[in-house]
Amino acid sequence: MLETIKETVSFIKNKANFEPEIAIILGTGLGSVVDDIKIESEIKYTDIPNFPVSTAPGHKGKLIFGYLGGKKVMALQGRFHYYEGHSMEKLTFPIRVMKFLGIKYLFISNASGGVNPDFEIGDLMIINDHINQMPNPLIGKHYDELGDRFPDMSQAYNKSLITKAEEIARAENIKVQKGCYVGVTGPTLETPKEYSYFRIIGGDAVGMSTVPEVIVAHQMGIPCFAISIITDLGVPGRIVEVSVEDVQKAASEAAPRMVTIMEKLIETLD
Repeated sequence: MLETIKETVSFIKNKANFEPEIAIILGTGLGSVVDDIKIESEIKYTDIPNFPVSTAPGHKGKLIFGYLGGKKVMALQGRFHYYEGHSMEKLTFPIRVMKFLGIKYLFISNASGGVNPDFEIGDLMIINDHINQMPNPLIGKHYDELGDRFPDMSQAYNKSLITKAEEIARAENIKVQKGCYVGVTGPTLETPKEYSYFRIIGGDAVGMSTVPEVIVAHQMGIPCFAISIITDLGVPGRIVEVSVEDVQKAASEAAPRMVTIMEKLIETLD
């Protein structure tokens, strides 16, 4: 794996000629966040050696390099999901590459279903913990160069970044929730009983991404900050049939508020 990572990193460095400080992963319906980035260069996933290709609706499949909040950022305009048939190693490969490119922080966004009865569609939820219902991406051959074999996950979501984000939200009069994200394989949306189960075990929102990326980033020592946009509700009495288009629409409508928090949070970073 190490040689594969180095090959990909070398290609990106030569192609982009850019040294990112912060990486941003854009979830379903959130590709428009790129509009706020002062773009210097971009690379299609299909042009990058060893890189996975995103097939999920609303994921354009580009690496974007530029400036946001006065900092050098790289953005994944389109992420990868286990349900697309990627192995966990392949799905999280971009995180390994970003670390070797020199990123110091990872920002993650996603669209998710709310199971907390206090949530509304369009709410922003800052993730402070997760429950993993997918295969663990660290299963398999271990490489000491990539981090600990048994990483502690008690602070997978950086508390300092969460505190700063909450302060920014208050100052900008943006409503935010905070809670636990349950990561599932998909691609089916949940049954009513599954929604109830995820709430019982401690979840506030459920989705099909983020957790593998955070596990790998945390193993490699990258501080993580993640936000979910609640695009549908899995709350008894409020569950309705939902389409991918509904999710994308709800996510895109809430995206500007999420961008405000992320951009101002990035501005505070050293």
